[in-house]
Amino acid sequence: MLEIKRKDGESFESFIRRFSKKTLQSGKIIQAKKIRFFQKPLSHLAKQQRAKKRDEMKKKREYLRKIGKLDEMIQSGRGRKTMRPKR
Repeated sequence: MLEIKRKDGESFESFIRRFSKKTLQSGKIIQAKKIRFFQKPLSHLAKQQRAKKRDEMKKKREYLRKIGKLDEMIQSGRGRKTMRPKR
């Protein structure tokens, strides 16, 4: 663990600067960034199940589009194109 004490007569700004420099040098920030968004790798079975579900949903959307239950591609708020049911 990193421990830094304020020196006598040291200004707060110089203390913060020294603290920031020491934390960067220790590598704690880099380590935290590496593990922040880590996800365990999926097993082979889980990958197959996700692919199967994705294919089923694709077929279902295509079927609904062909019978006229879904509009063609509609642009959503974030710039992605989505299929929406007709009302």
